[in-house]
Amino acid sequence: MRVGITILPEYRWAEAAPKWQAAEQLGFDHAWTYDHLVWGGLPDSPWFGTTPTLTAAAMVTSTIGIGTFVTSPNFRHPVTFSRDVLALDDISNGRFLCGMGTGGDLDSTLLGDSFTVRERTDRFAEFARLLDRILREDHVTYSGKFFSANDARSLPGCVQQPRVPFLIAANGPKGMKLAAEIGQGWVTYGKPTGTEDEWWRSLAALGERMDAALDGAGRGNDASFQRHLNLDPFRRSSFESVDRFEDLVGHAGELGFTDVITHWPRSSNPYEAAVTTMEAVAAEVLPRLTVS
Repeated sequence: MRVGITILPEYRWAEAAPKWQAAEQLGFDHAWTYDHLVWGGLPDSPWFGTTPTLTAAAMVTSTIGIGTFVTSPNFRHPVTFSRDVLALDDISNGRFLCGMGTGGDLDSTLLGDSFTVRERTDRFAEFARLLDRILREDHVTYSGKFFSANDARSLPGCVQQPRVPFLIAANGPKGMKLAAEIGQGWVTYGKPTGTEDEWWRSLAALGERMDAALDGAGRGNDASFQRHLNLDPFRRSSFESVDRFEDLVGHAGELGFTDVITHWPRSSNPYEAAVTTMEAVAAEVLPRLTVS
């Protein structure tokens, strides 16, 4: 089991930089930040841009994976975003992980757009497939329902070949099919309604659907396919105690997840917890975990 940690882009860099460095020093496998203009969970919080944040994070770390959790077409275009991806992959020396999904409801309207849920789902699929082409090919021309490209270039290409990993966030059948077709992994937070037991049952059902999607794409035996679980779906921190963290990771492993992603402890909700508990988890639990 690999463990990642999300550092929200709410801190000035003088405060954020030591957190990214500590994430690497504590032994986390990957570190992430949200890719929103405004996040609904903290609509009044300070908020900084994702690409410059990850660029700075790459410059103060050397081994930890860094990624978007998750990017979306709400305010991104595949052609322009491809250049950000190439730069992040290069600056990090091949450590960039491209988490992507349909995106948040609040972000989806900030630029004046108004799409139905179905349109947003279709728009994301077109975004992901076009980005996949641009990062793999040079001279891409495309005209679609939502996006177009006219001789889009991709030089010098990704450090990670044939391109950076795509980790597709999905709970529905279309997103899971997309993950199975072009993704190197799947990201989910399950269905965080009701009790925690109900949440785990929803994750088991989603895992079975992901299995079916992979079978349908001819990838049923693909052992390299990653399954990432957001360990804090109720915005309750998995770092409330060492025992709670270990229990959550154990359940995730039983359901076949290869990776879990938690959040840097905050002093208030969401994700309220003590940094000392996170440090205890890093010292006591992370060394015992292996990828299943």
